[in-house]
Amino acid sequence: MSEKNTSPSQRLRRLRKTPAMRALLQEHHLHIEDLILPVFVEENLKKRTAIKSLPGVFRETEESLVNAIQDAEKAGLKAIILFGISHSKDKTGSDSFSAKGLLARMVKAAKAAAPDMLIIADVCFCEYTNHGHCGVLDKNGDVDNDATLKNLAKQAVIAANAGADISAPSGMMDGMVATIRAALDKHGHTDIPILSYAAKFASSYYGPFRDAAGCSLGADKAARKDRKTYQMNPANAEEALREVEQDIAEGADMVMVKPGLPYLDIVKSVKDTFQMPTFAYHVSGEYAMLKAAADQGTLDYEETLMETLLCFKRAGCDGIITYAALDAAHLLKT
Repeated sequence: MSEKNTSPSQRLRRLRKTPAMRALLQEHHLHIEDLILPVFVEENLKKRTAIKSLPGVFRETEESLVNAIQDAEKAGLKAIILFGISHSKDKTGSDSFSAKGLLARMVKAAKAAAPDMLIIADVCFCEYTNHGHCGVLDKNGDVDNDATLKNLAKQAVIAANAGADISAPSGMMDGMVATIRAALDKHGHTDIPILSYAAKFASSYYGPFRDAAGCSLGADKAARKDRKTYQMNPANAEEALREVEQDIAEGADMVMVKPGLPYLDIVKSVKDTFQMPTFAYHVSGEYAMLKAAADQGTLDYEETLMETLLCFKRAGCDGIITYAALDAAHLLKT
């Protein structure tokens, strides 16, 4: 009596045998066009300055911004998102809705430097207020949602007038998308899409960004609340879908989940549920940890970076904001 053949008839390893086979059957791919580079611009800065908590990232001067944008374009990147570090802060962030303010100036300079580059304007107030919150404060030290909406409308129009291609509200104010859409349309910017930070969580991964953008809380004692009253609880997935659904109903053209890697389950749920253009932000803490591990020799920076970004794509991302955009672009070209 012959022995029963117990060897597997289906051997999935056959499909991994050679680099050519693996490449042929790869399900998801990362492209340079998927990457968006954050750029920080500091008012009155004399020389571009390295950001200690974000190795390889700089605060640009208003003059060096031109070279930074052109370098991004030469690397093949198609989009950047701008963050201003204001020296003209007040309680409302009024400099950001002035036609002569930093937001308007840096958007205009970026667009002039690279007319074909997509310039995304971060529409928020944390970088422009002296208390670091994302809007006007009420008497209890919390952000006044509806008063902030009025200012967001002004800010979005100022950015669009200066040449921004995309408006990206990040403050998690209820009604922000509808308010911005109405304001843009009223001022003739019906063709400017809105990329909403639709599910932005109150995350500890943002620490290095707040150092980079100069928007930590506490400069004004009136700011007694933290950001957890408007940013989302990291434990809540169903609420994230409700937030995204609301923003889509208000007119969002694209939606974003922030942070990235720890929230890829949210990214996948958003993409599967709504089939909308879906973005994620590979945030400062995620990037800084990767850099620190690489500096210690614990991880290979390039291999881990590319695996990380590919995981964003696998989860459903159409675009990824990442501080490693230039590094990834160079690697994709080799």
